[in-house]
Amino acid sequence: MIFGTLNRYFFLRYAIATFWFFIGVTAIVFLADFSENAGRLSGLPGYSVGIGLLMTAVRLPLILQQTMPFLVLFVGMTTLIALNRRYELVIARAAGISVWQFMTPFVLGAFIVGLLTMLVLNPIAAAGQRQADALEAELRGDPSYHNKLSVPWLRQIARDDDVIIGAKSVVDNGMTLMNAIFIHFNPQGDVVLRQDATSAKLEDGYWVLNNVVERAPGEIPAHKNSVRVRTNLKQDFVSQRLAQPETIAFYDLSNRIQIAESFGLSTKALETQFNSLLSQPFLMVAMTLIAATVSLKFSRFNQSRSVILGGILAGFVLYVVNVLVKAFGSSGVVPPFVATWIPVIVALALGATILLHQEDG
Repeated sequence: MIFGTLNRYFFLRYAIATFWFFIGVTAIVFLADFSENAGRLSGLPGYSVGIGLLMTAVRLPLILQQTMPFLVLFVGMTTLIALNRRYELVIARAAGISVWQFMTPFVLGAFIVGLLTMLVLNPIAAAGQRQADALEAELRGDPSYHNKLSVPWLRQIARDDDVIIGAKSVVDNGMTLMNAIFIHFNPQGDVVLRQDATSAKLEDGYWVLNNVVERAPGEIPAHKNSVRVRTNLKQDFVSQRLAQPETIAFYDLSNRIQIAESFGLSTKALETQFNSLLSQPFLMVAMTLIAATVSLKFSRFNQSRSVILGGILAGFVLYVVNVLVKAFGSSGVVPPFVATWIPVIVALALGATILLHQEDG
């Protein structure tokens, strides 16, 4: 009975600290991202404070998703240090409750935060990032704004029409290209037509090009409001080819992996993203164990600053290694499962080992 009451009390303290840290981090991230967006986009035609606030709001969940491991680390350290300074952990130890018992609510809380990040925050972040990309592409799609053409590039061959397709940006999971260029070749490999469009949307069997300027060798450029270009590219293929893993919700990733495999496309990035999200609850637990290794030692006045700094540094190193190995997994250098799970498993093992050494000798 006493143990159950104590667990509920510790869990409540952890939940309250998580709530206030989340509110604080959200406010800081919102202000920082709004300032960054204002400096980056304020020179574009059509930009306004309202659009900047909207773009920051829809980008916010993705940034929060990336900061959640650090939030859990600081919540764990703050809560445990506060309990230590009020002698509550000392009393719990004196009552015969081991560190593994009173750490249970903190580990459970971190695991729940990881589940919420994976199942709730990630789908919101994916949808928000798609909306942010669409807003920015709309701003940069203004005819008076010029930017260097970059990826993506696609090639389609429909009967005798060989077309190379490029765009400055991609929105709507690859279904819409902004500031698109269609370069047509004849069977001999000569350029016969170039079409520059403000946007190009993929429909069933054709591209719809809007606000098009057509240039053919030896002819005067012609402007057309709308043009259709026949295509044999399927919407699923283009979506898989152009969509970024960060814009795909967790619930849809496994289906996207199967579709990509059916088209013979590489699934490394999608598999890495899927396994990374699956490992989120365990990553949060690892961060909590790291927090415990530097926060459970009793100090009458203040915890050692060097010890706390060491905990922050250890959490930062774990995060950086996790991101770095994830990049290796996305590129295919390391198998996606290994890239996402090995750092988490190693961190869990190290945290548990250090606590065993500190508490049980």
